[in-house]
Amino acid sequence: MSEKEAKPQGWKEARRIRGWELHEIGWKQKAIAEALGVAESTVSGWVRKGNAAGVEALRNQPGRGRRPKLSEEQRKKLPELLKRGAVSYGFRGDIWTNPRVAQVIRREFGITYHPAHVSRILEELGWTPQKPIRSARQRKEEDVQEWRKERLPELEKKLVAKGEQSFS
Repeated sequence: MSEKEAKPQGWKEARRIRGWELHEIGWKQKAIAEALGVAESTVSGWVRKGNAAGVEALRNQPGRGRRPKLSEEQRKKLPELLKRGAVSYGFRGDIWTNPRVAQVIRREFGITYHPAHVSRILEELGWTPQKPIRSARQRKEEDVQEWRKERLPELEKKLVAKGEQSFS
């Protein structure tokens, strides 16, 4: 099957190509519009495109969109950089958050991304960002564990005696 005979991809493309075919065999634009259920201006656009670049101009075109800032090579390198760990980039704790990854991208590639967009890049790469657990700086873990071990059971017993819900 040649390019001109390639099967249309979707009903809209098929309708455009059929409109072009009808134009080619001599139909008037008004008759084409009525037959295909579109406005005359739509048929006019199809004819203009067809005259300028042939039937291929009427085929579905891939979305153009903005070109990504990171090249494909840089995207492939990013997971390797992240595998080094957050600590190797001077971050406290080995957790990758979107803002941290954005900083690494800026340092390594000179490209600035908003942290919210970084999450999309990570998702495409199969990575998930991690959120650190926030706790007070003055928190003493030993005291917390001791409280959980000694005081919490006493409080839970009192609640059960009153018929209320437990903390845990």
